[in-house]
Amino acid sequence: MADSTINTTEEKLNVFAPRKHKQLKDVLIFIHGGNWNSGKKGLYSFLGTRFARKNVVTVIIDYPLSPQANYNQMAMASATAVKWVKDNISKYGGDPNSIFISGHSAGGHLAALISIDNNYFDTLGIKNPIKGTIFIDAAGLDMYGYLKTEGLSSDHTYFTTFTHDPNIWKEASPMYHLHQGMPPILIYQGGKTYTSIAESNDRFLKAIQAYVPDQQRHIIKGKHHIPMITQFFNPYNKRYKEMISFMKAH
Repeated sequence: MADSTINTTEEKLNVFAPRKHKQLKDVLIFIHGGNWNSGKKGLYSFLGTRFARKNVVTVIIDYPLSPQANYNQMAMASATAVKWVKDNISKYGGDPNSIFISGHSAGGHLAALISIDNNYFDTLGIKNPIKGTIFIDAAGLDMYGYLKTEGLSSDHTYFTTFTHDPNIWKEASPMYHLHQGMPPILIYQGGKTYTSIAESNDRFLKAIQAYVPDQQRHIIKGKHHIPMITQFFNPYNKRYKEMISFMKAH
């Protein structure tokens, strides 16, 4: 397995690739969580290493964080990283026509948003290249519903990220961009995750069934929010096989 660090404008990404490139392999891009204001790609090298050993070219990206950036700038940076992958990943043995994206927590929100709302790739002048999206206890799928009802203090960090404007909360919510023909989605949710994430996932699942009536959600019993990502430390965790099967199927 080989790994590389590449600059994409102001941000960086890490590429983890199998050493043998006899044929192009599926590509998985991962976006880390951290309340939109913390986290970094280097903490998730274990995920790239393990997927690369399972013949998936894996890219772990960084994105600008709040308060230096709002959600839209984060999403645009994430989409720009996807475009870089589309343009360059064949050099690392990855198939540019088989790009999947995943994220945990806030990263799940960003992965969902750029997968579903085609405006980000339209702005970059390309067709949405994402073939499928994997939510790992994704937060913010209905940020509008959350911010409208949660009663947060006016100086809460989320208002720096999403402003005080309810119209922008809707724009920021993947749930309000659902449409026919969007990439297929694999949803994982922790059985003991935060109530706000569970409720947001409930509303998202109900909304998406208008477009994908058979959309399923996999609730991992006993898992809290953080263990939903730390479970991947175990290279034999069942999620690896499930995610790879999802990619193969699409």
